[in-house]
Amino acid sequence: MIEIGYMELALGSLLLLIHGLVSLWYRVGTTLPLLIAAIRMVVQLSLMAYVLQFLFKAPSPFWTVLAVIVMMIFAGYEIIARQKRRIDGWWGYGIGTSSIFMAATLVTGFALIVQVKPEPWYEARYAIPLLGMVLGNTMTGISIGLTTLTNSLKQERDAVETRLALGHSRFQACQNVVRHALHTGLIGIVNSMSAAGLVFIPGMMTGQLMAGADPIEAAKYQALIMFMIAGGTALGTTFAVFLGVYRLTDDRHRLRLERLSIKM
Repeated sequence: MIEIGYMELALGSLLLLIHGLVSLWYRVGTTLPLLIAAIRMVVQLSLMAYVLQFLFKAPSPFWTVLAVIVMMIFAGYEIIARQKRRIDGWWGYGIGTSSIFMAATLVTGFALIVQVKPEPWYEARYAIPLLGMVLGNTMTGISIGLTTLTNSLKQERDAVETRLALGHSRFQACQNVVRHALHTGLIGIVNSMSAAGLVFIPGMMTGQLMAGADPIEAAKYQALIMFMIAGGTALGTTFAVFLGVYRLTDDRHRLRLERLSIKM
């Protein structure tokens, strides 16, 4: 595999200027967030690289599980941080974290045990990258699904409350909102799967090809990853959306939008 020097990496970062100039010229407001995101990305990738070096040299179920827990904690935080209308209290953080924990654990565990079968099962070289790809995409689906749910409930408040007044249960009254939230949260992976291989070569396959892997094997791994992402996104987004409806209504089947807080 061809190594990239720090000078080449620094020169590559100049491409961020294109984004920054467009943002400044049209006053989009993403220049500062882009700079912060770029710095965070470099720091986080560097830390992850050192952590993975340690895990690869000293394989241990304890350290692998600890790394998994830390990744999920931060994923849960990122979900709530992306919400403009947040479910208040610990519910907001708990919904995102529990949803992504359930989905990512089930999907990654299934892939490790049934398809990949590393020896030992906690081999960080397989477990951490697979989990990371599932986490990243599932996190996005959950975040979009919850955002759509809270916005739609706010916009369709009168319609939902009318259904509740007519005797519908909370989930029956919110059925259209739930359907819209799930569609929005899940459509991203559908679009990615439709274009994978024809329009773009996904990250997993690209990395393996650049590392010298056989194209057929790289395609197999990429297909497995896409299946995992689709399953994880479906499980996590569905769980999160229904928990969101549960929290934003009560046992007397009333809408409780005062449980939302607006991010300033």
